[in-house]
Amino acid sequence: GRAGRFWSGRRIPAALVALVVLGAAGILLYDIAAVRADHPAMQWRRSVADDLASRHLDDVWVLAGSALAAALGLWLLLLALTPGLRALLPMRRRHPGVRAGLDRTAAGLVLRDRAVEVAGVQSVRVKMSRRRATVRALSHFRELDEVRADLDSVLSTAVGELDLARPPGLSVHVRRPAKKG
Repeated sequence: GRAGRFWSGRRIPAALVALVVLGAAGILLYDIAAVRADHPAMQWRRSVADDLASRHLDDVWVLAGSALAAALGLWLLLLALTPGLRALLPMRRRHPGVRAGLDRTAAGLVLRDRAVEVAGVQSVRVKMSRRRATVRALSHFRELDEVRADLDSVLSTAVGELDLARPPGLSVHVRRPAKKG
């Protein structure tokens, strides 16, 4: 099967939001049905309707409330449509019933450990994202081009050995340490 991204289980927050929305919609629907049946509207709805009728659309509070509602709605849509476990990189699926993932930090540590083993490398920093591994190395006694070539080959092999479903692109930067003094 396809090794897709991992989704976080948002069952409890989703259930709480659904219950709150269901309760609010139920109360509003009941009040609308009561008004249609020639009963008076609930007091909170009358006061909100009177308050909104007395304000202009360009009022600061109306604009602020609508901006807040729109931002909250967009945020909730974004949370609902995106996977939540962004730190897990999916690995290739060798067996149909098994899914595996590798933490981005752990993948960065593996690449860092491999890069430190290259001759001439003094220190290494690795920034691992879902699509790219950026490696910054300090070289202290070999030619920079030789170190970069060795790092490219070692790290390309290491990325392949991580067995990720979508291997990240590799960006290697090598420089000399700053001179003291």
